[in-house]
Amino acid sequence: MRISSRSFKNGEKIPSKYTCDGNDVNPPLEFAEVPEQAKCLVLIMDDPDVPQYLRKDRMWVHWVVYNIPPQTKEIRENSIPPGIVGKGTSGDCDYMGPCPPDREHRYFFKLYALDQLLELPKGATKQEVEEAMQNHLLGSAQLMGTYVRTTEDD
Repeated sequence: MRISSRSFKNGEKIPSKYTCDGNDVNPPLEFAEVPEQAKCLVLIMDDPDVPQYLRKDRMWVHWVVYNIPPQTKEIRENSIPPGIVGKGTSGDCDYMGPCPPDREHRYFFKLYALDQLLELPKGATKQEVEEAMQNHLLGSAQLMGTYVRTTEDD
């Protein structure tokens, strides 16, 4: 499986357009090589570099979408993908762009292929989704981008 973006490559800086310093909209994402037997896809975007004084687990969940149809090849910029949206750390069910409070952070877009749909209501948390995914994983891929808040333009 593969997940990629036209806006940044793995390990590169996420353009500020997709952050709290820009339009705070999701970047375009492309999916490839999804297993044929997949019944759904799950997308989770998170940041494991949060200062411990803000979050003991050091994790901030920015986006959760599950039960995405497996034939989905892309998520367009500034769009709500097909599927069910989950709840991020902020309590919202919307994409929340990078907004690191202290230094450069890493942001992981994780794509999973599952052998069944998840029986979860809208607004499920990352933890609930990950628990429901157990023993149903067919494949996974990730795209990592970085971001640090500066005063310079992209």
